[in-house]
Amino acid sequence: MLKKFLLAAIVGIASITGASAQKAEITASYGAYTQMDATNMHDGWHHVNTAWGALNVGANFRVLPKFWLGPSYTFSSTTTKGGPEHSNIAYHAIMLNARYHYYSNRIVSLYGKVGLGVEFSYMQPRGGDNYTKSYCAFQIVPLGAQVDLSRSWAMFAEAGFGAQGLFQFGFKLKL
Repeated sequence: MLKKFLLAAIVGIASITGASAQKAEITASYGAYTQMDATNMHDGWHHVNTAWGALNVGANFRVLPKFWLGPSYTFSSTTTKGGPEHSNIAYHAIMLNARYHYYSNRIVSLYGKVGLGVEFSYMQPRGGDNYTKSYCAFQIVPLGAQVDLSRSWAMFAEAGFGAQGLFQFGFKLKL
């Protein structure tokens, strides 16, 4: 019974998605002050410097007229303060993002976005073996704005909080 229900749900979602997934886009952005800086996503290490921000790439697919869904990858890194224990940390986050456009005119489109996934902190202690810790990654964006530059390109800015950054600015290639 459960298999039939899951199969019916997958077929239903696929038919809705296939009927309206006529648009796709690739995004690239920079985000400042990430979730990794604001929370302890470095296994309790002391004297961790603030990261330089985050580089984000993603792909989004329109599944309904105002609703987009897609995966993203985020990279950031930091170091600990100097000394004999000076070490490096690399952050890798993979998330599934959902975006809803709540206002549009000919110039700008406003939207909200949420993302949920996993973040891997790759610890590289100078005095020991490298290891990885995983944490919950998220992104909450109540205000995002997109301005179309051409039929193929758009720029966007977002204000929110999470692994992709407190403030994010980037470009979209519309396919």
